[in-house]
Amino acid sequence: MLSQAALDFLRDLKQNNHRDWFIGQKKRYDAYKKEYLQLATDLLAALQAFDPALETLEPKDCMFRINRDIRFSADKSPYKTHMGLWFSGGSKIHNRPGYYIQIEDGNAFIAGGLYQPDAAELRKLRREIAFFHDDLEAVLSGPDFQSVFGSLSQENALKTAPKGYEKDHPAIEFLKLKSFVATATFPVREVLQKDFVSKTAKKLRALKPLNDFIDRALEESED
Repeated sequence: MLSQAALDFLRDLKQNNHRDWFIGQKKRYDAYKKEYLQLATDLLAALQAFDPALETLEPKDCMFRINRDIRFSADKSPYKTHMGLWFSGGSKIHNRPGYYIQIEDGNAFIAGGLYQPDAAELRKLRREIAFFHDDLEAVLSGPDFQSVFGSLSQENALKTAPKGYEKDHPAIEFLKLKSFVATATFPVREVLQKDFVSKTAKKLRALKPLNDFIDRALEESED
């Protein structure tokens, strides 16, 4: 759980997103970072209890710097105004699915799966879906997944069948996807509750069969 002070810091930062204000908030930011690390620690332990792929992770690996990369952005605001946590057994050279939590007033959500895989990964995923779409459909129709997430996100999906696949393929709607992600929103005030970690871990556990399917696809050779 987080404190109201942590949420207040993010709210105030959104209204004062510039360096002069931030420098004057060192004590508040230090307290915020301490809570951020503790939440990452608690959530990681809860997720490791059911996903062995996360066993080698450390809490700091699941956190993000507060500074935004503004080099190629029209928005030059220097700081992130949300708290994000990403739990994945992947690395810079081995992409893997995972679990994400974003804490922001008016935009708090949990998510998981694989976001925008590269071309080679996307080929593997589509091939797995083409041959084993019944397995994916079973995952997505499971009661736990349905009760929390309902369906995969259609964000940036292709309008037509991808190259090499017929438009009447039984899994065409899955084959059109460019990301394989499920999301569910929640009221940000839930982070103040004592059972936030356990309740959130239970919801995220519903994503493990999806992540396992994605992992299976990525581990296959392209030959």
